[in-house]
Amino acid sequence: MASCLCFRRRRRPIIASSVPFFLLLVSFLASASASSTTTTKLLGSGNNATRRVTFSSEELRGLRSITARLARLRDASVKTIQSPDGDVIDCVPAHLQPAFEHPKLRSQKPEEEPEERPRSSAGRFSDADLDEDDDPLPQVWRRSGEHCPEGTVPVRRTTEDDVLRATASSATRFGMKARGAGLGFARRDSTGGGHEVSANRRSLSHRRGDDGRRSTVNTPIIYLWLCKRSARNLLINGTPHTMKSGNDTNNCVIIVVCLRLASPIHPAQHAVGYVTGGQFYGAKASLNVWPAQVASPAEFSLSQIWVISGAFGNDLNTIEAGWQVSPQLYGDNSPRFFTYWTDDAYQETGCYNLHCSGFVQTSSRVAIGAAISPVSSYAGRQFDVTLLIWKDPRRGHWWLQLGSGALVGYWPSALFTHLGSRADMVQFGGEVVNARPAGAPHTPTQMGSGRFPAEGYARAAYFRNVQLVDWDNNLVPAAGLRLLADRPGCYDIAGGSGGAWGTYFYYGGPGRNARCP
Repeated sequence: MASCLCFRRRRRPIIASSVPFFLLLVSFLASASASSTTTTKLLGSGNNATRRVTFSSEELRGLRSITARLARLRDASVKTIQSPDGDVIDCVPAHLQPAFEHPKLRSQKPEEEPEERPRSSAGRFSDADLDEDDDPLPQVWRRSGEHCPEGTVPVRRTTEDDVLRATASSATRFGMKARGAGLGFARRDSTGGGHEVSANRRSLSHRRGDDGRRSTVNTPIIYLWLCKRSARNLLINGTPHTMKSGNDTNNCVIIVVCLRLASPIHPAQHAVGYVTGGQFYGAKASLNVWPAQVASPAEFSLSQIWVISGAFGNDLNTIEAGWQVSPQLYGDNSPRFFTYWTDDAYQETGCYNLHCSGFVQTSSRVAIGAAISPVSSYAGRQFDVTLLIWKDPRRGHWWLQLGSGALVGYWPSALFTHLGSRADMVQFGGEVVNARPAGAPHTPTQMGSGRFPAEGYARAAYFRNVQLVDWDNNLVPAAGLRLLADRPGCYDIAGGSGGAWGTYFYYGGPGRNARCP
């Protein structure tokens, strides 16, 4: 985790400048102290061991809310399916799924399928006149031949271990991306050949610390002048805060209050294709699925489609779907089908899968968050999944389709501000979180297959038939698709167009290697 270093040295009047800030600080700390309590609980895990976990009062409320929600789902289940990989699938009546706990969706039921789907370039509706795939997304839980009855949706049961892993840093953000870290992309300047513009957080480069490394802070910072040397650790609303000080020549100190986020922000690295500068109403692509190796529980590797709108501040809207390997979220290294959404740049809204209210599932055949199998193998058979996200022109909801017509569900338009009308950016590709501290060797977590694009088919991960949905509900090639890799020596991207694959690209890499130390 990055440390906060004082790096400004200036002369300031001692009394005039320090007293107002000191009073502000005292008031701030007094308020925090009055509202901060912690509780230590012993919780049992799935293997009957016990773990000592300390929660603030706010986090305890969040934990109780999670537990109550999970209990409601289990009680509502009309059938339980034991998956060969250890997952438990609850068949929950569609009208009792988590989505309808959202204030804007209460007392609703899943809506009927949209009357029309995006038209292909041949003029017919895309795959709508075809029978649904026998298995649009092969998942481990269906190997036994069991299935959920019509009128129910399969929900992967969240276990106590799942909650404990995810709440190790914050019980109030279960199933959510870390604040500021969730922007698994960076906004690209539409005028500048892949120039990357800061998307989500203030990043301050400081002078070199005692270890000689250059430090980067990705946390909100408050600068205070005080005429007293101090370095203190604080607990504010259950969240650790750090105060460090540095001296100026007047024996005044610059107090830097580093508001550490509930979950550490780890830099994400990407290899993506994107389009921007227009009005988009959906996206479609086929991507192959790989068992990407993830080196640390704090890291993940994913491949997905992003549908994006809004300013890259607190009102960013995103819809996301794809596959990911996330030991912290799922407890293993299996590639799993996932969804995500946010209406406020990953601050307080949205979540993975069905971990909160919002996404409305309609399929009784697909379990969001369940493992995908089979998957692609190096120099062997390739297994890909086709994803289509589009905005229903009649009702305005954003639907998710798999394969040649199997609908998974929809994100109601009421969840969003900017995406309530359209998207202004679409992105396809891979993302890896590198949890290693600055200056440490790069993570060996893989993106895609763990191989570079130059190795090509059956070796590298790919997106093929990359398309967009236009204003008239037509599927069109992703003309002007720009390719960008944050660190090509770690994870790269290369593409082209033509033939049966239309617009396509290969992407990914091994992480740490001779070009990425």
